[in-house]
Amino acid sequence: MDTTIPENAELARNYTHNGVPSIKIFRNGGKTVHDYKGTRETDGIISYLKKHAGPASLEIKSKEDAASLIDEKKIVVVGIFPELCLEKIKNFTALAEDLRVDYDFVHTLDAKFLPHGGPVDKPTIRLFKPFDELYADFEDFQVEAMQNFIEETSVPIMAILDDKPENQAFVNHFLHSPGDKVFLFLNFTTDLDLFKSKYYDLAASYKGKEANFLLGDAETGKRALEYFGLNTDQVPLIFVLAMDGTKYVERHVQPDSLAAWLKDFKDGKLKPYLKSQPIPEVNNEPVKVVVAETLEDMVFNSGKDVLLEFYRLGCKYCEEFAPVLDEIALSFENDAHVLIAKIDGTENDIPRERFEVQGFPTLYMISTAGSLSRFEGNRTKEAVIEFIQTNRGSPAPSNFAKSDLTVSEHAQTDSMKDEL
Repeated sequence: MDTTIPENAELARNYTHNGVPSIKIFRNGGKTVHDYKGTRETDGIISYLKKHAGPASLEIKSKEDAASLIDEKKIVVVGIFPELCLEKIKNFTALAEDLRVDYDFVHTLDAKFLPHGGPVDKPTIRLFKPFDELYADFEDFQVEAMQNFIEETSVPIMAILDDKPENQAFVNHFLHSPGDKVFLFLNFTTDLDLFKSKYYDLAASYKGKEANFLLGDAETGKRALEYFGLNTDQVPLIFVLAMDGTKYVERHVQPDSLAAWLKDFKDGKLKPYLKSQPIPEVNNEPVKVVVAETLEDMVFNSGKDVLLEFYRLGCKYCEEFAPVLDEIALSFENDAHVLIAKIDGTENDIPRERFEVQGFPTLYMISTAGSLSRFEGNRTKEAVIEFIQTNRGSPAPSNFAKSDLTVSEHAQTDSMKDEL
C-alpha cells in the first residue's frame, strides 16, 4: 500500500504508527493485527509467513515430533492436556494465536514425549527456555494468568551482554524493565568463571524484589561504560542505576564482596556516583569550567550570581555562542558578585530536579537569593547581560549597565556606518 496516496491516508494513520516501510500480519478477517518482526530479506519474510500461516499451536505425538518442534535455543510454550478440558484448550489456543509472533506454541496429550520434566495428571503449561532451570510448569489456564506467567518466566534471572545475537532481546528487556538495574561488567576472558555463579546466585536471591541484573563483557559493553563515565580499566565493576535515576558504582570489585555491597545499596548506605569530567587543574579563563563534582561549590555555594551554560561538544549553536559568552564574561570581570561558567551537559551528570535541559546550549541564572531562571531569549550579548542584571540577587555596580550598553550602542552605530 502506498501511504502517500490520499485515498490510503486513513489506513496509513491506523497501521503505520512506527513509520514506513511497515509490514503487518492480518488474521481472522482483520480482527487480529500483528507487526512483522522478522528480517526484511526475501527469504526471511517467506520463512516467517510459512511458519505463521498454519495453526498457532502444533501437536506433539511422539518424541520425534518433540525433537523437531522444541528448539532448545528458543522459548517454547507447551500445553499438556492429559484429560479433555475444552475451556482450558480454548484459552490456550487463543493465547497461542495472540502471542505466536513472540513465542513458539505446541501442545500434547502426554508429557512423556517432552525433553524435560516429569509426568502430569492434569492440564499444565510447561515453558521450555535455554537458561536458568530450563523449564517451568503452570496450571492456571486463565488467559491473563497464562500471559503473565509466560512474560515473567521467559526472562532470565540474569541477562548476558556479549556478542551473541540471541542474548540481545533479553538485554533489551532488562533495559526497559521497571525497578533497580544492576550491572556487573567483567573481562569475560579472564574473570567470567570467578564471578558468574556468585552473581547468578545474588540475582536469584533478589528475584521479585524490583531488581534486574545484567552480566556484561567489558569490551562488548564499552560504549555503555563510557556513557556512564566509566571505562574498561575499572573492571570488574558493579554499577547500579536506581529507580530514581541515582547511580552507584564499585570499581575493581571482588566476587565475595558483591552481596554485601548490594545490601549496602538497598540499605541506603552508599554514596551516589556522579558522572563527572576531571576537575580542571587550571581554571583561569573568563568563562569558568564547572564539572559535576564542582557544581555544588562553584554554582550553589559560591555566594555569587552565576550564569551557567550547558553545552555539548560538536554542537553548532554552542560553537556559535562561545565567543559571545566570552564577551559576556569579560563584561563582568570587574564584578566580584557575578560568575560566568559553563558545563558539558553530556559528560557530566546534571541534577534534573534543578535544571531542565532539553537542548544545547541552555542558559540558567542561579542567583544569590536562591532562585533559578532559564534564559529564553535570543542569545545576543546584550540580551544575556540584561537577563543577568534582571535576575541577579546582588546589587549591580552603579556604572556597569550604562557603560556596557554605551559600548554596544557605539558598536552598532559603527556597524550601520559600514553598511551605509
